[in-house]
Amino acid sequence: MKRFLSAVLAGVMALSLMAGCSSGGEETTTTESGNDTTAESTGLFPAVAKEDLKVGVVHITDPAEGTGYTYTHDLGIQGMQKNLGLDDSQIIRKNNVDDTDATAIRTALEECVEEGCQIVFATSWGYMDYVEEIAEEYPDVLFAHGTGYKSNGKNFINYFGKINQARYLSGIAAGMKTTSNKIGYVAAQNNENGEVTSGIDAFAMGVESVNPDAKVYVKVTGSWFDPEGEGQAAKSLIDMGCDVIAQHCDTANPATEAEKAGVFAVGYNSDMAQKAPGATLTSVMWDWSVFYTEAVQKVIDGTWDGQNYFGSMQDGLVTLAPCSDLCAEGTAEKIKEVQDKIISGEWDIFDGTTEYEDNQGQTHTLKAEDYGTCNWYYKNVEVA
Repeated sequence: MKRFLSAVLAGVMALSLMAGCSSGGEETTTTESGNDTTAESTGLFPAVAKEDLKVGVVHITDPAEGTGYTYTHDLGIQGMQKNLGLDDSQIIRKNNVDDTDATAIRTALEECVEEGCQIVFATSWGYMDYVEEIAEEYPDVLFAHGTGYKSNGKNFINYFGKINQARYLSGIAAGMKTTSNKIGYVAAQNNENGEVTSGIDAFAMGVESVNPDAKVYVKVTGSWFDPEGEGQAAKSLIDMGCDVIAQHCDTANPATEAEKAGVFAVGYNSDMAQKAPGATLTSVMWDWSVFYTEAVQKVIDGTWDGQNYFGSMQDGLVTLAPCSDLCAEGTAEKIKEVQDKIISGEWDIFDGTTEYEDNQGQTHTLKAEDYGTCNWYYKNVEVA
């Protein structure tokens, strides 16, 4: 059945080619000779007429919840849809797909294929191995996996970005605000996960840049999505005396717990000020529409090249919410000073040459693109 579906989809994609296009690994070019114009297909896969396009997206939760990880990714899908003028019927969503449930993941991905999607976005780290398998089974369908590190250079890519840039800047806000010099950090995973760990380190470095006396205390939930556990972790950190709570987890619960306790928060994914206006200093955010628009446009144009995507503040994928009135005096100005250096290319964190000391006294260098290899905590980080 799978091979049959692959064959059918290949036929559909081929039929949607613009006249004169051909498949293959050539670049798309347009040449003019007199009054005749000839378009040559480029990219690894044939172009898909926009009206024939279907885009699949697999989410770990329901974007209707209105904050956090899935919500932000779906804002990106909506932005792409608007940018490219797609109908609602062209977006196939599979929500609440538990990234620890192998059957649910495979079912969601296969349903996207069966419903005619030429490209499928899988947004959670835990989907990675299953997307890799499905991509091999359906070589004529394109798959893009959010975060992670696997890809095949053909129909399976990964996408992420320099979120560490915004993490560092948010650390400045936290470091300038704390009076206890104890800053909490609710983390979805421990230091075996480089995505989370490199973000903690960047945040801690930002803290240190303005407050060398402060420490960052990490509480690990062990789950990408655990509303209750995230709230409990925040409470524990607050009980330790942390007066700013940062996070790398899916819900706004750390920020709302901070607000209840009368301390402050640094949000993640979306602007947590909408859920905890009395606590949120700023939020580390993504504009996923930057990537989603680019990727789907490549499908329409027939210029898909199988290359992974790694965006930044420079291209608008990574952003930071404006500093709230709760921030310490001078915070916005200090953040702008450093952000301007990042965007201009004058300076960047994790440049592959700067040496950083971890909390065990060892030194490391790190390239932003190699964030997945980061398994060490910066010198001012402690596990709570």
